[in-house]
Amino acid sequence: MTKLIVQPSRTLRGRGRVPGDKSISHRAMMLGALAHGVSHVRGLLPGGDCLATLACMRALGVEIEVRSDGFSRLETALAVSTNLDAIIHGRGLRGLQSPAASLNCVRSGTTMRLLAGILAGQTFDSILTGDPQLLHRPMRRITEPLRAMGAEVADEDGRAPLHIQGRQLRGIARTLTVASAQVKSAILLAGLFAEGTTVVRQCGSARDHTERMLAAMGANLVTDGLDVTLTPGASTLAPLAITVPGDLSSAAFPLVAALLLADSEIALEGIGVNPTRTGLLDVLAAMGADIVLANDHEQGGEPVADVMARSSALRGTEIGGDTVVRMIDEFPILAIAATQAHGRTVVRDARELRVKETDRIATVVEELRKMGANIKARDDGFVVEGLTPLHGAKVDSHGDHRLGMALAVAGLIADGKTVVDHVECINDSFPGFADVMTQLGGILYSEVH
Repeated sequence: MTKLIVQPSRTLRGRGRVPGDKSISHRAMMLGALAHGVSHVRGLLPGGDCLATLACMRALGVEIEVRSDGFSRLETALAVSTNLDAIIHGRGLRGLQSPAASLNCVRSGTTMRLLAGILAGQTFDSILTGDPQLLHRPMRRITEPLRAMGAEVADEDGRAPLHIQGRQLRGIARTLTVASAQVKSAILLAGLFAEGTTVVRQCGSARDHTERMLAAMGANLVTDGLDVTLTPGASTLAPLAITVPGDLSSAAFPLVAALLLADSEIALEGIGVNPTRTGLLDVLAAMGADIVLANDHEQGGEPVADVMARSSALRGTEIGGDTVVRMIDEFPILAIAATQAHGRTVVRDARELRVKETDRIATVVEELRKMGANIKARDDGFVVEGLTPLHGAKVDSHGDHRLGMALAVAGLIADGKTVVDHVECINDSFPGFADVMTQLGGILYSEVH
């Protein structure tokens, strides 16, 4: 078991980088595998979730070379860098091979849900499984639309393992009842192998990395408001040549820490600021945060900028509606910011938090109360009364990487030592988290027991 020991910290200062965007890294490997030709991806996230995708694609017969700082052996590359360069030898839309065993998605919901869309249209059978944490997450949201396309997918009471028998698929028009990039992507990826047009009608804005990447690869894809239409026509997808931007969901942790610690000023370079992902920045700005974007440019079809944050006096706010989808992964760290904001912060319309890596409403409330936070759960969110001083405590990540990092940030601003248990999961999305925070001035270190 690994734990983080966190001490109160005075200030954060300096420039830094965070690992590559997790969502884009997953999609680059999957779509690169389906391309006709060799894709080159720089800055790939080597977090646990993306390594699960890497292993699954290799098990499907895809040759993926990874290297960093000249090292081509995966274990060595991981030891020297928090970003990888990948060379993906695409096998084309119909070139995947039958896996010799079940495909282990470990804890990655993105891996399982997107791969299900790809595998539904293959000529072979496959099984998607994973760790107990992943096997508890809902999968009917993808199995039902895939079955409507003609897929043969067996689940266990709406959960994984998923037993997929490859079939010829047909295009459908599907109206989503939950704004989910994973569901949308699973349907669109299945649509690559379907006869007829596939239309996804979204009920709200969700991250659009799949659409951007498919369009750049030559797929006949049109986005009209919240409707996405994929029409068969392209027999091949062009290979990718992209640099993955820094992950805004990971950048959120040092950014919020800088807002809350006195006399702090940090800049994080090369962060992806796709507007479907910037809900937290909008909410923090409404709370009075001094956050500035600079050096705006486009990288691989994605908007990128340096993000700067300075110490700020925050005020409470209310969050709901479409904004929730645009910051669905950032609510644990938003809760930390809310404890230090003057007044009440209300989160509503966020029932989806109940079915993430953990029940993020229940676990955030449980752990922050240990540190003295005035926070109450609601069925679809939570309410925080601020400003409330936090005190150090022994807390637990519950195996949730984002909760573990949020609690570490809480420890930086708390009075006394904080111990965060079970933090191995942080490597799922932010390998090197403690090092980045330490380089900026935070006082924290890991212990293995």
